[in-house]
Amino acid sequence: MRTLTWGTSFQRAVKRRTRKNPHLRQRILEVLELLAQDAFDPLLKTHKLRGQLEGLWACWVEYDCRIVFAFEPDPDSDEDMIVLIDIGMHDEVY
Repeated sequence: MRTLTWGTSFQRAVKRRTRKNPHLRQRILEVLELLAQDAFDPLLKTHKLRGQLEGLWACWVEYDCRIVFAFEPDPDSDEDMIVLIDIGMHDEVY
């Protein structure tokens, strides 16, 4: 199980997304739990990003909602940790 690291910008983005759509909060938490367990679970549709976002990854929350994240070395263990960068609609985060 990988460690998830929430940045302040990610926390603000979650608040902004769920303010207009409160049911989405529970779905986001479910996806984050699955992401921590297995970042490449087929339900997440995890994929590498290209172009300006090269080196980052994205996963699917629902139809038009994506989470952008990065893998970084975890100093406390030999596994990578997941740094959550942004969440939003497809066109907002890409």
